[in-house]
Amino acid sequence: MLKLVNCIVVDHDPVSLAAAVGICICGAFLTMRLFGRIRGTRGMARASWISLTSVIGGCSIWTTHFVAMMGYEAGVVTGYEPQRTLMSLILAVSITGIGFAIAGIAQRSLAIEAGGGLVGLGIAAMHYVGMSGYQVQGHLEWDRSYVVMSLICGALFGAIATNRASRPLTRFCRLGGGVALLLAIASTHFLGMTALTVVPNMQAQLPYDVLPESILTVVVVVVTLMIMTIGATSYAIDRQSSKSAVERYRQLSLHDALTGLPNRAAFIERLTHMIDMPSAHSERIYVFSFDLDRFKEINDVHGHAAGDQVLRAVGERLSARLREGEFVARIGGDEFVAVSSRLYTKADAQQFAEKVIQDLGAPVEWVGETLSIGTSIGVTMYPESAESIDDLMAQSDIAMYRAKAIGSNNVCFYDRSMDLAARERNALAMDMRSGFLRGEFELYYQRQNDTATGDVIGLEVLLRWNHPVRGLVSPSEFIPIAERSGFILELGDWVLRQSCLAAVKWSNPLRIAVNVAPKQLADIRLPERVREILEESGLPAERLELEITESGIIADQQHALQIIRQLKAIGVKIAMDDYGTGYSSLSTLQLFPFDKIKIDRGFIDGVASSRQSAAIVRSTLILAASLDIPVLAEGVESEAHVRFLQAEGCEQVQGYFYGRPVPLSALSDVVNLVREIEADAGSSAVPGKPGLAA
Repeated sequence: MLKLVNCIVVDHDPVSLAAAVGICICGAFLTMRLFGRIRGTRGMARASWISLTSVIGGCSIWTTHFVAMMGYEAGVVTGYEPQRTLMSLILAVSITGIGFAIAGIAQRSLAIEAGGGLVGLGIAAMHYVGMSGYQVQGHLEWDRSYVVMSLICGALFGAIATNRASRPLTRFCRLGGGVALLLAIASTHFLGMTALTVVPNMQAQLPYDVLPESILTVVVVVVTLMIMTIGATSYAIDRQSSKSAVERYRQLSLHDALTGLPNRAAFIERLTHMIDMPSAHSERIYVFSFDLDRFKEINDVHGHAAGDQVLRAVGERLSARLREGEFVARIGGDEFVAVSSRLYTKADAQQFAEKVIQDLGAPVEWVGETLSIGTSIGVTMYPESAESIDDLMAQSDIAMYRAKAIGSNNVCFYDRSMDLAARERNALAMDMRSGFLRGEFELYYQRQNDTATGDVIGLEVLLRWNHPVRGLVSPSEFIPIAERSGFILELGDWVLRQSCLAAVKWSNPLRIAVNVAPKQLADIRLPERVREILEESGLPAERLELEITESGIIADQQHALQIIRQLKAIGVKIAMDDYGTGYSSLSTLQLFPFDKIKIDRGFIDGVASSRQSAAIVRSTLILAASLDIPVLAEGVESEAHVRFLQAEGCEQVQGYFYGRPVPLSALSDVVNLVREIEADAGSSAVPGKPGLAA
């Protein structure tokens, strides 16, 4: 150890040492950033990033070594053989390039670490080939123990560098990859130089063709400037393109692709801002909820294109109605909400709502047809009726349904007598617990497919409730009730256990995706429960994927991050469900180590007909690729959807185009695919019958 410290502090000039360290830091971190782009691209783009990474990485390693050598105090006249000096540069570029290519192309195998180890050995190859061209007045002697240590350290830190960059647990892991590469370069050089002893011989003569240090200095300076110029340019271009993609995505993700109106995320953001203003408690803020009457009939009779035209017309009419201090948003299929801080009395709010009804009641022309719609509006106000956004939304919804019960084109203001709906929800909650004990709940499965081949690559587990009186109860109805009552913990535990017990019996080892509710994620016992269920069932952890929505993590991000890290430590995969519908999706991706993004079906629906919808999905795919996160598109219902997603590089899809959710019994051919293939292979050996052996 003392010998190593002496080599660094005494044998190297501090100015040259500082310059070498500076080059090494810049080169290492730039190289690892470029390596990240290898994993985020495909085809010719990937080949270009591999080439750039190898040049930047190899040249950084080479210049670090020779800048440090310029400050090495050998005590005798020195020089450098040109051929071997050049060969060391070629080796640095080629071997590290091959190593980064292997690690970048590999998906989840140990080839990632093997590629990093090869990078470390490439650093060592450059060092010792370069030192073989180091000419002195005397001869060189080597301590083999330090040589071996330099090889081991180079390979080890190289493997750690690619491991941290490719398997991050936090956003800081990529920084750790740069540190590890820095240590690989530094440890190889200084351990290698510690192994070296220069034995002077003043009678010896240097070969006539050696490069003096002055010429090598010029070469190193030129190479260093080239590296920094190329690297800085590529970094700036990459950063600007990523920034532009993020900014464009944020803009697009806050607006509905079809109508151009703000979406739910934008609505929550703007209403929150209005409530937080100091004047909010002295002014009324009216919230209007409404959907379209007869909209389903229009879709059923005239097709979805006609329905889209109606929604566009509604968006245009509502936008024309707005004044300063007012806005309207589309928060669902045919669901809209308007907000106004310009109204002072109920009479003003009544008049505003009636004008909206009048605007929407005007017919819409479609291919020679006259389409008629109507609406009923529920109204509540802040702060008299409610002080939170959730309560405002709930109250305006209750009032809207009361208005619809009266008849079309009515306006109804919320009052507390309308809480009958809450009592009905409580009754359903009681039925839910007893129905669970009676075995009324059943698991359904929906296929997840490879976009290119159409092969089934996984199944999402979905819960269904067959009520003895109500029939099939929609999950959108009973899941929120289960969450509010806390029953979701017991229900979610049952779903996870049954899913694992079923999946472990399949001969086809498909991955299963199970939804995790916000209350489940908030439970500190969740990681241990997952571990217990996996051990009980015998299902390998890597076959389980837990889907988490943004609503489950925004309340307490630190707690959620801790739980997710514990889950990933078990070996399960974590997917972000309904991506794009939350306000802070971008920051969430930066903070949380997701293994997959599931694009919400609302963005997929219009990709074939809407430029804006297509742009949103395209921006999401670009952003995910830059973060090296796979993407699955939900709500794929047509061949046009598939073609678009194939063209944009989305590798996984899910939707009615490939199959609706069905009981497990309807998927026996899928989950037992391996067994069937083996049977086919056996039968193919029978003479006269075509098969795999034919």
